[in-house]
Amino acid sequence: MAESRGRVWTGVIRVGPRQGDHRVAVRAVLSVGMPLLVLLLIGRLDLSVYASFGAFAALYGRTDQPRPRVIMQATAGAILVSSMLIGTVVSALSSPAVVGVVVVAAIAATVTLFAYRSQWHPPGALFAVFAGGATASLPAGWPSLLLVLFVGGASVAWSLIVTVAFVLARRGSWARPTRPRPSIGPVAWEMTATVGVAALLAGLAGALLVGTHWYWAMVGAVAAVGGAHVTARLIRGAQRLLGTLLGVLIAAGLLALHLPPWLTILVAVAFQALSELFVGRNYGIAMVFITPLALLMISLASPATPEMLLRDRVIETIIGVAVGTVVAIVSAALRRCTAGG
Repeated sequence: MAESRGRVWTGVIRVGPRQGDHRVAVRAVLSVGMPLLVLLLIGRLDLSVYASFGAFAALYGRTDQPRPRVIMQATAGAILVSSMLIGTVVSALSSPAVVGVVVVAAIAATVTLFAYRSQWHPPGALFAVFAGGATASLPAGWPSLLLVLFVGGASVAWSLIVTVAFVLARRGSWARPTRPRPSIGPVAWEMTATVGVAALLAGLAGALLVGTHWYWAMVGAVAAVGGAHVTARLIRGAQRLLGTLLGVLIAAGLLALHLPPWLTILVAVAFQALSELFVGRNYGIAMVFITPLALLMISLASPATPEMLLRDRVIETIIGVAVGTVVAIVSAALRRCTAGG
């Protein structure tokens, strides 16, 4: 038991080697920063959430060759926009939070299975859950669907342009590499069920115990069960929790300053770059930057007070990580029982 705990805490604090993270950070800055700048100039920062999630397509395939990277980003971008459209429909219908939780949990399970089959990097459904949950929680009407499609789609397209420009600048090869895809077997179904159940239970707990920003609990749970085995899942959950708590402190200081929108965007883009420098090396350190980034972006598009945002982020993350950790442990125990039986 002590040895197992040692492996977990060693994994929590270990920082991996650099692998071209600076190039990914620059691509992320351009992909996220330009759409936000355009929205600032036209006075529509209320649409910044749609632009940000569309731009997150640029974060996929960071270690892949040019052709599969572009294909992965285009596919991920289409799924992110689809998740936002689904979330917007939930909001436009004025659905209760429980309905939103069930719908986003279904997104979590479906995208997890697809991401496994397609060998996404980063793996899993975390961004899709975040996109679907955030848009389901924001007030929206039916005309918002066109805004999601246009703003989100334009951000995805811009991200692809940035990626292609970087490939051409570095004279990368567009040759089609062989990329075997794993079959849909017991491992894939176990991951899908684990993510779906964890997201559902965390979302229900967040909606019942807190009420607002319940999707943060779902994102926390999905992160906590995202590893390939129980130790990796425990490491991920601990990193998410500790990084979020530190990030909330940074966000509290920034929100207290009441920064003008242009400076908020500048700081958010800087955090995006810092998070990309570390997300592949230590998820906990990346969360220190991702947390204030998320809170700053939500503050631009949401009427919620800074106090509510900070409180909800902490409580919902604790709920999500706790639920995800329990589900991860139960899932591992059931797997051992099945293998032994």
